[in-house]
Amino acid sequence: MSRTMAAFLLLLTLQVSAQDTLPRFSVTTRGNNKVIVSWTNNYPVITQLSIQRSTDSTRNFRTILTLPDPTVKQNGYVDTKSPTPFSFYRLFIVLENGNYVFSESRRPFWDTAGASPGNATAESAEINGRRVVIADNMPYKEAEQLKEKLTEVVQKEVVKEPAKPEAPRAVPGKKPEPEKLFTVKRRDSILVQLTEKNFKRFRDSVVSRTKDTIAFKNLDTIVIRPFVPKEIYRPSRFVYTDKDGNVVIALPEAPGKDYQVKFFEDDRLPLFSIKKVKEPLLVMDKSNFLHAGWFQFELYEEGKLKETHKFLIPKDF
Repeated sequence: MSRTMAAFLLLLTLQVSAQDTLPRFSVTTRGNNKVIVSWTNNYPVITQLSIQRSTDSTRNFRTILTLPDPTVKQNGYVDTKSPTPFSFYRLFIVLENGNYVFSESRRPFWDTAGASPGNATAESAEINGRRVVIADNMPYKEAEQLKEKLTEVVQKEVVKEPAKPEAPRAVPGKKPEPEKLFTVKRRDSILVQLTEKNFKRFRDSVVSRTKDTIAFKNLDTIVIRPFVPKEIYRPSRFVYTDKDGNVVIALPEAPGKDYQVKFFEDDRLPLFSIKKVKEPLLVMDKSNFLHAGWFQFELYEEGKLKETHKFLIPKDF
């Protein structure tokens, strides 16, 4: 490993607290034409990890580094040769049995951590704001009124309040305003009613302990939107695409068994089929599929359905 590479990796060890877990990763910059790509590896087996760069978010990616040891728990790279500060980055990860995955592409964002003493508090308030939303069907006037109220709450959290003055004396004959109540629902069921004082504690609890979203249906009704995890795609062991986007059929027992593969568009419209796979490893040119995108397939062994799965041909085709 060169001295330059060692220096890059040493620099990145100082930033492990901001790293994401593969296949997620972080891309940050502090200017000076330096882009920092970093990650945490929790895969039990990983045989290759390459960093790729492109000026487009979906195509024309080129490998700028293949790590000599991809198994390091926390690692990264400093790119000083990017032609533009707006380049996209992604990771190509090869796992056990030749399975592989491409990460989502990301652009660098400015790392301003430590720039001001109140940074951590402001960041916390911003994160809360991403998961406290206003329903699309709320009337404009009510939405603006609610935004002003939420802004006041956030500002009170970010800016330390001075010592409270002595409470003003009650004006004779004037009744105090009743405390505002919020009704919290999950779907059509009422979970709880909260006072305005207790709303902050409730909001912070939902944001920090769950991945649910708090949505204001109107000025006094809150709906909890449960978090729905995204489906994680894992390629088939038998039919998958290689790094060039060509379709690979890997059937070690093909010479001695009867295998058939049927291919479909993503909407299940039939494309074509291979009635008998004779070779243990068959590579089909991606041009056979006419366009990029998702495709489905059915794999039959001795006339019985063995697997139904899908694969992706990248958009650079």
